[in-house]
Amino acid sequence: MGGLVEYTQERKGFWHEPDGQPTSESNALAAWVPRAHLILTDLAGTYHGVVGEAELAAQLQEQSGIHTTRPHARWMEKVLTPVATLCEHAGEPPLTSLVVTPETDDLPAARLRLECYRWAGSAPADGGEPRPLRPSSARAPRARATTGGTRAPREPRAPREPKPVAPKRVAKTDRPVTVCPTCYMAIPATGVCDNCG
Repeated sequence: MGGLVEYTQERKGFWHEPDGQPTSESNALAAWVPRAHLILTDLAGTYHGVVGEAELAAQLQEQSGIHTTRPHARWMEKVLTPVATLCEHAGEPPLTSLVVTPETDDLPAARLRLECYRWAGSAPADGGEPRPLRPSSARAPRARATTGGTRAPREPRAPREPKPVAPKRVAKTDRPVTVCPTCYMAIPATGVCDNCG
């Protein structure tokens, strides 16, 4: 035979690196929660610093030496919820707001992050401003080219008046029916009750 073939069993669940010693999810979380708090505290020291969930998951595993094959979406909330509680009890701003996902980022989240930057002293002297990660849906006005080859700024437009909203069309069957106050039968289009005259 050509040589010894080394067999490595595929690791699953939670384990320590580099020896592959298995461990439990609860042990992993006990190691990851305080590390996550430290990572986010350091991150608050960078104005407009943020981290994605996948990146934070990789940092936690690398720093703790405890790894897992489970997707971070299955356990990240179990890390961030205790961190949020820890921040609340310590009188710290919501450091978990520095963990961003494209789906949830908006102005309220940006305001929470600004609280963290101010607390950590990384915000500018004027206090800074919240910065959502998603670009605004409003496009910046494009400059027009002039004959001299330079671009002139576009004149500001007057605010658009809202378009009148067309009244909703209602099916005849959905329109309210006029009822005779005496016999409670529907009154025809003539306006005269067929029963009472």
